[in-house]
Amino acid sequence: MKPSPAVRAYIAFGANLGEPGAAFALALEGLGRLPGTQVVTRSALYRTAPIGVDGQPDYINAVIAVDTALTAPALLEALLAIEHEGGRVRDYHMAPRTMDLDLLLYGEQIIDLPTLQVPHPRMHQRAFTLVPLAEIAPTARIPGHGSVAELLPSVRDQAIERLPARASHTS
Repeated sequence: MKPSPAVRAYIAFGANLGEPGAAFALALEGLGRLPGTQVVTRSALYRTAPIGVDGQPDYINAVIAVDTALTAPALLEALLAIEHEGGRVRDYHMAPRTMDLDLLLYGEQIIDLPTLQVPHPRMHQRAFTLVPLAEIAPTARIPGHGSVAELLPSVRDQAIERLPARASHTS
């Protein structure tokens, strides 16, 4: 049986509880262990305010590019397992979290399943996904919305701060 060709996928990382730098390292390690999957690159870490909720700590966000032979549903299942390993508890919708891994893009595919939507809904409206994605893949296209570079001006009013490289590599 011929192995599946690798697909470039982009994964959003976010955390606003615990040690986000350590959680990011754990996420990268977990992704690197997945069968048929290789971490290609990652963005710097960025600080953003939570959207749609009050009284939560700021988030630390990044985007990770992987080449994977896993199907999109299998990759999502693996992301949920890595979140669990990182201490993620789903207390309620929009709860603060130790680790959040979202499948943003899976090649050029549009996927609409009960448990998985790709491209990730609203990613094209959020600086915390577009800015780190633009850092590592400015020409990436979000199906139905356009290129990352074309979409960046629409999120210019959202506060996002790139963390120093030292903070991006430690907890």
